[in-house]
Amino acid sequence: MPIVVAFVLVLGLVAGTLIEPTAMTRPPATPGPQRDVATVYAEVCAACHGARLEGGKAQTLLDDTWTFGGDDASMAATIREGRVAAGMPAFGALLTAPEIRAMVYYLREARATLRAGKEPGTSTPDASVRKSERHPYRIEIVADGLTTPWGMTFLPDGRLLVSERPGIVRVLDLGTPLTPPITGTPAVWAQQDGGLLDIAIHPDYAANGWIYLAYCEPGPAPTSTTKIVRGKIRDGRWVDQQTIYQSPADLYVADNTHFGSRFLFDKAGHLFFTIGDRGTMTDAQSLGNPNGKIHRVLDDGGVPPDNPLVTTPGALGTIWSVGNRNPQGLAWHPVTGELWSTEHGPRGGDELNVIEKGLNYGWPAITYGINYDGTPITDATTAPGLESPIAYWTPSVAPSGIVFYTGDRFPGWKHDLFIAMLLGNQLRRVTVSGHTVTHQETIFKGFGRVRHVVNGPDGLLYVALNDPGRILRLVPAD
Repeated sequence: MPIVVAFVLVLGLVAGTLIEPTAMTRPPATPGPQRDVATVYAEVCAACHGARLEGGKAQTLLDDTWTFGGDDASMAATIREGRVAAGMPAFGALLTAPEIRAMVYYLREARATLRAGKEPGTSTPDASVRKSERHPYRIEIVADGLTTPWGMTFLPDGRLLVSERPGIVRVLDLGTPLTPPITGTPAVWAQQDGGLLDIAIHPDYAANGWIYLAYCEPGPAPTSTTKIVRGKIRDGRWVDQQTIYQSPADLYVADNTHFGSRFLFDKAGHLFFTIGDRGTMTDAQSLGNPNGKIHRVLDDGGVPPDNPLVTTPGALGTIWSVGNRNPQGLAWHPVTGELWSTEHGPRGGDELNVIEKGLNYGWPAITYGINYDGTPITDATTAPGLESPIAYWTPSVAPSGIVFYTGDRFPGWKHDLFIAMLLGNQLRRVTVSGHTVTHQETIFKGFGRVRHVVNGPDGLLYVALNDPGRILRLVPAD
């Protein structure tokens, strides 16, 4: 049975205040040592609700029947205050507020996992007609044999420019055998999450030929940093490299996680790029640290004078937003012009956000997730001056690249948001109305980890898979 990934929608507009330095240093509200939530469940819940949530003295937690409400707040209130008349004791004196929040998360995660069963193995898509809610379609494999493709963008002549995580750049004529890699590209730190990540072309590429790369550069072992450069391809070789952004040497990090590194240009030629918190959550709230932020620079790496923190003492002028844990998706809404982003949460709490100038998106002071070891981070999911997500996913779906569909070949998908999800090996279609997610549909799953999705110049959708490394094309079947 395929995994059914549970999701919870957070409704309402994203609104808030400009970044204030005093708010950036606020630590997560985690008083004292916290316990693994699975251990807490086994100790205080399993005797009544069953070791696998199957029920016993008390009702099962695997169905959708919630006598006292199944939303997060109601579940937390039941755990904290009890339902004495129904035989449910209060645990507010035994569990801390973060532990109660973690228990709500754990119940959602365990329910989804147990109800879904074992995840199927990876298969190869064939040319059969597949059905979705709005369009029948076929899947075509247009490139195969890649090694962890991460970023992709189309050149004006219709060829596809692809970055592969070990440090490979290729220019692909789709549907033909792989061409040799571009030579002379920079050496990368290809450890764990690191390597060569996103790739983009300048908005005026036809005139200037600039190509942008985000990659992990090694420093003194075992440290590394996110570096952004631009260069050109001439006669199959990377040339004319210029540094656009690089952290100071004293801010290189030994942790090999959470690099972020997604690119997006705006209509004025500014380059937006993301950097994850690099495994140190508190850095996301430090205005003097680039990690855990979305940045905005001029096309040559200069700092735009209208960036929100240009005049703030001690702050990095490139910062556009803060409190972003590990954002790996950026897209412009084709109607409103707003900047949308997906963000990896910790264990649960993956987010979809609308990014606005100078706002704080809360990590780690607020989150819907817990630590990977099962301990809570905080009980706070909202706080004044911190932005709540448009939607969040529990359990994790590991959202990566995103795009709003703008082609004409799938009219029923026009302006819907497509999200590449690494967990569940799925491509998800998301319908939004204003700042509200109204519907989600899994278009396909089970063909490999879905890393990125882009619009093609032919009006089709192109999808990058990892494990195996492939590029897929979705084609209408009618």
